[in-house]
Amino acid sequence: MPQQQRNWFARHKTLTATGAIVTLVVIGATGCEDGAGTSSNGSPKQEQPTKTGGDKGSSAPEKKKAATIDGDGDFEVGADVKPGLYRTSGNEDAACYWERAKDSSGETDSILANDNVMGTSYVLIKPTDKLFKSSGCAEWEAVDEKATGTPKATLKGDGGMFKVGVDITPGTYKSTGNEDDGCYWERSKDASHNTDAILANNNVSGTAIVKVSKTDGYFKTSGCGDWTKTG
Repeated sequence: MPQQQRNWFARHKTLTATGAIVTLVVIGATGCEDGAGTSSNGSPKQEQPTKTGGDKGSSAPEKKKAATIDGDGDFEVGADVKPGLYRTSGNEDAACYWERAKDSSGETDSILANDNVMGTSYVLIKPTDKLFKSSGCAEWEAVDEKATGTPKATLKGDGGMFKVGVDITPGTYKSTGNEDDGCYWERSKDASHNTDAILANNNVSGTAIVKVSKTDGYFKTSGCGDWTKTG
């Protein structure tokens, strides 16, 4: 079955939860030197003491980089990737496909959750997962689940998945000009993408209005007109 058609959740309405992720090198020039052993005024050259690693003030502490997952490949959870929350962004044309799986059989019933992504997506890889697959995606970066951000009151209708309180401000949002039920939105409690994580969702034609609660975890939008906070 083609990967692009294996997504269980996007672009359909789920009515119930039971229905169906310098070294800083400082080169100090302490004066012009003339020759190997004398300074420019002819006096003997004064050797400067060499700083060693014991001088804690010699360099700024190196910022720890977030863990990443390549956008293409199969990754064993616990060995290749650590469980946790990951984020990918900048994906176009829904070419990014990811999958959480309970084993490496490759069979459909091994899939725990999956999605085709346009824009941004989050996925929560659980310690009980066995495999994480990613195809055609931008690099995944580990995200602190308690991290703060600068939430916005306008959203791209094809922006993907937004973390409430970090990417999106809670409130009532409106999207207009949607055609042929092509607009799909979803409120979810976490980024596992399991069906029981979905709080509410819908396919919309015309105008869509949805209230995003401050207790929601995420808001997903695909194929919609841009969203504007109205209240």
